[in-house]
Parts: sequence; C-alpha cells; structure tokens
Amino acid sequence: MKYLNKFLFLSAAVSLLFTACRKVDDLPFYGKGTAVTLTANKTSVSPTPADSLTEVVSFSWTNPNYSTDSATYKFILEIDSAGRNFSRETTKEVIGKLNTGLTGRELNAILLNYGFTLGTPHTLDVRVTSSYGNNNEKYISNTVQLTVTPFSDPSRLTTAQTSVTLALATGSQHSNTFSWSPSFSGYAGSVNYVIQYDSAGKNFVSPQQIVIGNNIYTKSMTQAEMNTTALNSGIPGGNTGRVEYRIKATTALGAVAYSNVVFVTIQSYVPLLRFYLPGGYQAATGNGNDWDPGTAPELIRDLRPGLLNNMYYIYIYLPAGAQFKVTQGRDWAINYGGSGGTLQPNGANFSVGPAGVYRISIDRNAMTYDIRAGRMGFVGGATGAGWNPPNVFPTYALGAPATNLFVGLTNFTTDGWKLIDNDQWNNGSNTVGETRSYGSTGPSGSTMEVNGANFPNITSAGRYRAIWDGRDVNNIKYELSPAAEMRVVGDGIQGVPAWDPGSSPQMTYNGNGVWTITLTLVANKDIKFLAGNAWGAFDYEDNGAHALPNTRKIKWEGGSNFRTPGVTGSYTITLNENTQTVTIN
Repeated sequence: MKYLNKFLFLSAAVSLLFTACRKVDDLPFYGKGTAVTLTANKTSVSPTPADSLTEVVSFSWTNPNYSTDSATYKFILEIDSAGRNFSRETTKEVIGKLNTGLTGRELNAILLNYGFTLGTPHTLDVRVTSSYGNNNEKYISNTVQLTVTPFSDPSRLTTAQTSVTLALATGSQHSNTFSWSPSFSGYAGSVNYVIQYDSAGKNFVSPQQIVIGNNIYTKSMTQAEMNTTALNSGIPGGNTGRVEYRIKATTALGAVAYSNVVFVTIQSYVPLLRFYLPGGYQAATGNGNDWDPGTAPELIRDLRPGLLNNMYYIYIYLPAGAQFKVTQGRDWAINYGGSGGTLQPNGANFSVGPAGVYRISIDRNAMTYDIRAGRMGFVGGATGAGWNPPNVFPTYALGAPATNLFVGLTNFTTDGWKLIDNDQWNNGSNTVGETRSYGSTGPSGSTMEVNGANFPNITSAGRYRAIWDGRDVNNIKYELSPAAEMRVVGDGIQGVPAWDPGSSPQMTYNGNGVWTITLTLVANKDIKFLAGNAWGAFDYEDNGAHALPNTRKIKWEGGSNFRTPGVTGSYTITLNENTQTVTIN
C-alpha cells in the first residue's frame, strides 16, 4: 500500500511539471521590432492661404513589426529646420497608423514659429520615432528633407458700416466697428495688429495707422475717430469721400501679413481746432519749455454760434515784456503773430508791457486779436456791485492764482448774479475785444456759458466762495460754496483735539480772500484748512509747490496735508484764497 501511494504521488508531480512547462511555452512573445523607413510624397511644397485646411504633404512609413496589436503602435513625426539635429523639433503623434499628413496652415505655423521669412524656401528635416504604446523599443527612422515656402496668413477684415455720416455735435458717439480674424493661425507667439487706412485708390502707398495691440480682434470707433481717418486721407471737412482700411499683422518674430481691404464712404465734418500759446515766458512761469508749442498752455474755444473754431481766448499771467505767438496745434506749421490788432500768419511776436494777468483773444476768421488785462469779478443784484459793471473792479474782483483760474469771496444777498471780465457789458459784437460775462442755469459744478443766462439766484444771504475754472478748456465750469468760516484742523495744533473739525480753531476773515490766525503748532505734524465745522466741507490742502520762503501753494482737490514747522511754537498762519497760497511765520 505504501508503494502504491508513493507511485501515485510521483505520477502527480511529473504531471504537474509537464503542465507548468506547457504554460510557459504558451506566454506571448513581444519582439523588439525594427526601425521604420520614412517616405514623403513630395520633396518641396509652396502652400497658399487657400491650402490652409488642405493636406499639402503626406508621410508614410514601413511596419515596425512589433509583436503586439498594430492598433497600439506609437509613432512620433519629428520636424525641425535642416541641420539642427532635431534640437528644436516640432512633433505630431500618430497611433496605429502608418501614415499622416500636414495641412498648409500646420506647415506654415511650424516655419513661423522658427522665425523663417515669408516667401523664402526653407528646408526641413523629418523623421519618425516608433515604439510600443508604452514607449518601449524606440527606433528612429531615416531622415527625409522637405523644402517649404511659408506664406502670408492674413486676417479677414469686416466693417459694420460701409457708409457713415459724421457731425461735430455727435463726435463722441459710436460710429463704426471693425472686426477681424486672427492672423497666422497656429503661431505660438503674440501677433500685433494695426489698422492702416488711406483714401480709396492710393493702394496704401503712404498709409496712416491706428495702433491696436497684441491679440486684439476688434476696434470700435467714434464719429470723431472716423472723421480723423477721413481728414487724414485727404477728405476735407464737410465733404464726402471713400476711405479704405486693412489690417497689418506682425508676429513677434517679424512676419507681416495684410488683410483684405474694406471701404467706408464718409461724410466728414470740420473738426475742433486747438490753439496754443508758446513764448519766452513759459519756463519762468511753469508753463513748459520756452517757445515750445508741445508744452504751451491751450486757449479756450468760444462755443457761441458762429465763433466755433474761430474765436479763442486765455487768461494767463505774463512777466514784464513777455513775447509769444499762437500756434494751431502743437507745432509751428501754422502759427500767428501780428501787430495793431491784425492777426497775421507767421507774423511778428506778440508782446506785453508790465507783468500781470492778461486776457488774450484771437479770431482766425476776422484775422484780429486783442490783448488786455485779464480779470474776473462779481456782478449782479446779489452782489455789492449790483448790475453795474463799472462798480465791479477792483472791489469785487476775484484772484487769479493760475492760468484760466479765478477764485474769490464776496457777500451775497438773495438775488441773481454773474461773473464778468470787464467794467462794461458786452455789446453783442462777438469781436475779440468785447466783454465776456459768464453764467449757467445749472448748480455748482456746471458748465458756464459766455454771455449766457445768470447763475441760479442766491437763496440764503452770506459770504460765498466762487471759482471760475477754465483749466479744462473743454469744459469751463464754476463752483460756489459757503465761505462763512475757515478752520485749521489736524494733529499739529497744541491744546486742540486731533482732526476734530467741531473743536478746531476758526480763522479771522480780513477781506479780499485773506484769512489769518495765530496758533501754537506742534512740530512735524499735519494740518489742513476746512471751510466748515464738519468733514465734507470745502477744504484746502498742500499743492506741493513753494511760492516764497514759508509760503506754499494750496489746492482743493486731492492734495496732501500741510506739514507743521520743525520747531514747536507760536505761528501766524495767513491763508490767501485769491492767490491760492498759505504762509506760516
């Protein structure tokens, strides 16, 4: 029995051994395969934009004979500029197929990303790396060469309007929108776009340009912007003509493409003309560089009917003997001088006698000019001058702290009022020498009209501060605020709670816009001036400019606090609103 059991055990062991051997023999065998041989159906190709989406070259290769399902074979098509040994290769992955192709746009993008010149043939090296799907057993094929000529791949430009009518009064309104597709599709870098334009038929020999920027595909244009393109293309204001537009696209590597051309018929208008006052006074008065139109102050346009683009004026301080001229635009191409009240193109320099604030007016239609004292005063039933201009100056004058800026305080009763720059009413002549009075039907902060309606009536008698503000020549406006008090607030006043308007000391009003007070100031602290007993009232801060020793310019919009002196002690503070200065002695 023992022998029988031993025999059966031995037979089972042998049987198991043979079975194991058969299972090892049945395991799949993965061969190493072989490198493929690559061929191309072309050796050179010159694609065009029409070939962008069309396969222009195809590549095929032999079977690598890996011992696995051919649907999992992995191939990497590698492309680089000839002779670089694929150090900057571009690749395309193919799974399970023995061929692939490239469209005109794919080839073009490869060459553009290498920075190759458009229209010039360039040779590429192409090869295939084969492997199992898990990247094992990689083999590199032979290298074939392909000569390719990159092409311009421009945007497609469209215009929302093919005809526009423009007007000065609606110049800020939307007029047209240009849109375009991206240029150089597939290019990896940034593409910069500009709109070029010229009058129809000139073939962009000397085009004007509107800079757009990188990777932007639309441009909305106002009537004023469209008008500028018409004028720059030689269509005079008030005439109709046709302007052609196109997109110039430039890659970061220097390739350039031009889009199709679109046409817009434009009825133009005469634009706003701007005039400036360059002269030998500029540097000394903080108005830019001497005789430099680019930094000279701008004249205000008189917007009254019939005077637009003809009548201009400015209120400005000039040193004794100052000489100057008037330029149209910020260069010398069109300039005016003159003598005896006659305005002359390229004429003699204008000049003034003593130093002071002057009002300078020109009329380019009548070819006349006027230079006289520049001043501004209160007039009207609410003022001490009444409606009698000869009573205005000097008692009810405003101060002139800056070009096209007047500030003044006066006592008002409950009645109407205006601001006026002469001691007589205007005579309706609309000439350069006539008086300009100013009013507005709107509240404080509104635009003023020359010789227009009165300002809104004063409804509560008292002292008020009026500001005639023409620093923005596009919108001369006025401000009116109570001037019953002026307080010194801050953390630099000894014995006074810091930054508490209600308990801060009040200054004494001495007339003519001048306030004074004597205080003990704490060294190296901050103060400012507040025209009320609570925050939100009109205030003055540091303009950052020195006028005289211990004197600083003031401002009422967004300045820094004033710094107290470096030594604690008693100081007399003088705030002069007419000259817009503060003195601490």
